[in-house]
This record gives sequence, C-alpha cells and structure tokens, in this order.
Amino acid sequence: MNKPLIGVTGDDTKLPLAWWFIRWALWRCGAGALRLTPQRCVIPDQLDGIIISGGDDIDQRLYLPDAPETAPINRERDRFEMMALEHSLAKDLPILGICRGAQLLNVVLGGTLHTDLREHRRLTSNKRMLIPRKTLTVDPHSALYKILGSEHCHINSLHHQAIHKLGEGLHIAGRDADNIIQAVETPKHRFRIGVQWHPEYLPFQARQLHIFKHLVASAMQ
Repeated sequence: MNKPLIGVTGDDTKLPLAWWFIRWALWRCGAGALRLTPQRCVIPDQLDGIIISGGDDIDQRLYLPDAPETAPINRERDRFEMMALEHSLAKDLPILGICRGAQLLNVVLGGTLHTDLREHRRLTSNKRMLIPRKTLTVDPHSALYKILGSEHCHINSLHHQAIHKLGEGLHIAGRDADNIIQAVETPKHRFRIGVQWHPEYLPFQARQLHIFKHLVASAMQ
C-alpha cells in the first residue's frame, strides 16, 4: 500500500523549522509530506490530507472588517491557505490546523478571533514558550479525548490570539486554565481538528504524536 500524502502549508521561509518537525512526525507515522507555500501553491489531486501550520497573525480584517492594520501579517499566505482550506473542505479531506492553522480554519468557517489574549489571562502566562507549561483540559466526549487518551495534558504556547466566536460546525474540544479555547473539532467528520498549541515541537510525547497518527489513519480511509 502506498503511503498517504499529507500537504503541509507554511511560509516561503528559508528556514522552515515547523515544516521539518511536522515532516518528521508524519514520517514516524507512516506518511509522506508535501510542502505547500504561496510559491508552491499547486495542490495535487492525490493529496490525502492537509496540515495548516503555525506562523504570523491572520489579517484581522478577514473577520473584523473595520479593524486597523496590524503587523506582522502575511496577506499572501492568508490568501493561499484560505484557498487550500476551502479546497480541502470541498474534497472532505482530513484537516489538522496548528496554532495559526486552527485560527484560520475557524475564520474560514465564519468564526472570529480574540486579537490579543493579555486581558483574558488571569491564571496563565501570555509568554510564548516551546516547553509544555500550560495545562489543557479536554472535553471527555470529544474526538480529541479519544486521541490523547486523557482529560488533562501539558501543552506549549506560542500564540497571543485565539478563537473567539466559533465557526460553523466547530465544537470546543479543549480549554486552558483561563477558559481560553485551545482545541476545536467537527465531531461528525473523520478528522477535522484545530489545536492552538504546537504538537510538532513535542515529538517525544506519545500523546502529541497520536494527533499525527490519527490524521494519517484518517487519510488512509
């Protein structure tokens, strides 16, 4: 049986750290990876699933039309990844959104974002960190709970924005100690999940690798 092919979106950077870590995770789970960027924007018909990776903030005017311009944003990447998501949704492909990717999935489905989480933080830090210092509480009735196998786990945090109003069809799968949404999913879909943390940077935590394993298994169906 051929390996499933998973597209991984990102920026046209010369040092694509997230791409390397995600490709390694997919390789460990038995899948091939195809890097997709604004300059590598052709989505092949044989794609079996897609990961929308992390990066710069999403242009606020995509969900708040009167919002002031902020930086850094990457409108070219916004346009490309929105197209990639719309293509994947139309083809019913398994989708994993990571950090910015979870936020963009929500926006594409009609949701909005908190543009700055500092005023919502009471019990957790707004510092960005690769090490898993925040606690995720998972809905025990969610698909994510079945994937992680636990109602609680530690996660990292590289964001200062998060989902506010949910997009169409999305349900909350996990929150942190400040009740900020950390994971969303479409329950009836075989795999359509957005996580606010970066599982690719936690490669030796079995629970985090399970996210990629379940994506790959769904892509093989």
